[in-house]
Amino acid sequence: MIIDNKKIGYDQPCFIIGEIGINHNGDIEIAKKLIDLAAEYGFDAVKFQKREPELCVPENQKQILRETPWGVMPYIEYKKRMEFNEGQYKEIDLYCKEKGILWFASPWDIPSIDFLEKFNPPCYKVASALLTDKEFLQKLKNTSRPIILSTGMSTLGQVDEAVKLLGLHNLAILHCNSSYPAKDEELNLKCIPMLLERYKEGVIGYSGHETGVMPSVIAVSYGACIIERHITLDRTMWGTDQAASLEPRGMELLVREIRRLPIIIGDGIKRVYDSELSIMKKLRKN
Repeated sequence: MIIDNKKIGYDQPCFIIGEIGINHNGDIEIAKKLIDLAAEYGFDAVKFQKREPELCVPENQKQILRETPWGVMPYIEYKKRMEFNEGQYKEIDLYCKEKGILWFASPWDIPSIDFLEKFNPPCYKVASALLTDKEFLQKLKNTSRPIILSTGMSTLGQVDEAVKLLGLHNLAILHCNSSYPAKDEELNLKCIPMLLERYKEGVIGYSGHETGVMPSVIAVSYGACIIERHITLDRTMWGTDQAASLEPRGMELLVREIRRLPIIIGDGIKRVYDSELSIMKKLRKN
């Protein structure tokens, strides 16, 4: 799989995505701060979410009053305030280019695909919620761009159907639990080697919604070539995704530990290292 001339695979460095999503709370300056942090700590890309609220919010929820950072308002108005417009995405596009980091998004409806196409994205991400929407998947496939598919709240049969439609060429399949935050006992990371065996010609990764970084590092040791984690300035900020997100220190640890992993795993050849020779001489009689 290739994303913006970067090879993604088992003999390549793990591709690490910082999911900004909606953690910017509609504030372009918060988005820029998160881009800064992701670039500083060595993430390969940041990701946003793009919706047309009139299409994505169910009719029976649109006028429900909600507490928001801007006071009490109908849910549909809140969702509209959370969306960046074309001018703001142009600003994001330029800012990411200046910082040397890729950006892309998860579209949540067909018009949002058309919107994002204006920015020539390096790839698309399919949110778990849309894995069974065949019309949406076909529209994405028609762009001929690489696709990253999350598989939360899905059966293997449903994943098979999505993969059959999309094809394995330039497709990454991410193991995922869609709870925010996900419980340790429901992460089930042994699904990663199972997916590797099932979809041999594809790329397998992990989209983590847990707290902490250890499960995501373990996922790489199981063969995940892509890691996606939500990122935030502060987990106590307003928003549904904040609690399952990594703060700056967690972002730093995630990248550091994933980059250490190939060194720690080694090549599997049993040998005596130079650092052991003096100890061996001291402690062994034979």
